[in-house]
Amino acid sequence: MVSGHAYPWDVLGDPDFVARAATAVPSVTLAATYHSTRAATPLHPARQIVDARYAALYRPVRESAWKGQLLRAAAPDWLDEKDPFGEAAEVLRSAGLAVTAWIVLTHNTRLGLENPSVTVVNCFGEHYPYALCPAHPAVRAYAATLAAEAVHGLDVDGISLEACGQLGLQHLGHHEKTDGAWSDLAVRLLSICCCAACRSGWTNPDTIVATLREAVRASVEPPAELLAEVLANRQANTDALRAEVLAAVRSPGRPITLHANPDPWATGPSPGLTPAAAADVDALLVPAWPTTLASADLVRQAAATGVPVDAYVTVLPPADPGVLPAHVDRLRAAGASRISLYHLGLAGRGRQDLLREIASRR
Repeated sequence: MVSGHAYPWDVLGDPDFVARAATAVPSVTLAATYHSTRAATPLHPARQIVDARYAALYRPVRESAWKGQLLRAAAPDWLDEKDPFGEAAEVLRSAGLAVTAWIVLTHNTRLGLENPSVTVVNCFGEHYPYALCPAHPAVRAYAATLAAEAVHGLDVDGISLEACGQLGLQHLGHHEKTDGAWSDLAVRLLSICCCAACRSGWTNPDTIVATLREAVRASVEPPAELLAEVLANRQANTDALRAEVLAAVRSPGRPITLHANPDPWATGPSPGLTPAAAADVDALLVPAWPTTLASADLVRQAAATGVPVDAYVTVLPPADPGVLPAHVDRLRAAGASRISLYHLGLAGRGRQDLLREIASRR
C-alpha cells in the first residue's frame, strides 16, 4: 500500500491535481487539521504559496462541539471554502482515491501563546508555546474534540494521528537559531516537560528539576531511577491522551494509524511508543526521512511490535533522488508493509516523477 500526503488547498482549485496524484498513489492522506505553515504550491494554477498563519481545523468549527472548553479550534481565514477538508475529500473520493484524515493534535502555537499554562515547560521554566502538554485535562479534551470534529459527518477511509503525545525542544519555527547548540542528551533532557501537571506526577519534583538543570549544564546522564520515573509519568499522560482521542474517533472499518517512534524518549510529531500504544491502533507510521540505515532500524523496531508499519518517506530536497528508490526497498526489507510519501502538493514538477517511481515499487 502506498499513500501520498496533501493539504486541502493542494486539491481545491487545481483541476489537474487528482489526475496527477492518481498516476502515483491509490490513496491520499489529507490534512483535516494542521499546524501553522507557509507551504509551496508549485503546480497549482492559481497560487504559489499558502500562508497558513495558525493551526487550523479545516472543517466547519461548530460552537456546539466546543462549548465550555478552554482550548478551541479555529477555522482558516486564508481559504474561502467553509469545509476545505470535506470538499477536497469529496473530490478525491469521487475520483476513486481513498482518503485518510491526517489529524495533528498537540502542535498549536496559537493556543500555546494564549494559554501558556498548558504548554510544555523545560527544567529552566521556559515554555514551548507550540507544544500543548498531554498531562493537562484541557489538552486531552481539546485533542479528542478536534479529532472527532475533523471527521464529523464524513466518510473517510482511515485516520492518521500526528503529535498524539508530547512535543519537545526541537521544533523548526521562526528563523531557528538552535541547531547544534546542545548534545543529543541535552536535547532529550530539555524535552522533558516540567509543567505543573507533569510535576504533580513526580514524587519529588523540586529535586528532579534541579537534577535535570545540572545534567543539562554538565551534559551528563541523570540517575536512572529519576529518568524511569519521568518517562513513566510521560507515558501515562500519553496513554490517557490517546485513549480519549481514540474513543472520539474509533469506528468499525476505519483503521487508525499512529505517528510514532520506537524510541520511548522521542518527542515531536512522532512521539515515543508507550508499552500499550501499538495494541491500540491498526498501524504505526514511523519517520524514515533520513536515507540512512538508522531509518531502516526504526522500521525494524516498530515491526517487532507485530503491528503493520507505515514508513514515512519524503521526496523533497535535500533527499537525493538517486538513493531514494534503494532507501524505500531497504525500508520494505526491514518490515514496512506500507509507504507514505511526502508530499503530493509540495513536490515540484521535477519531484513528481520521483513520487511515481517510488510508488511504482510497491
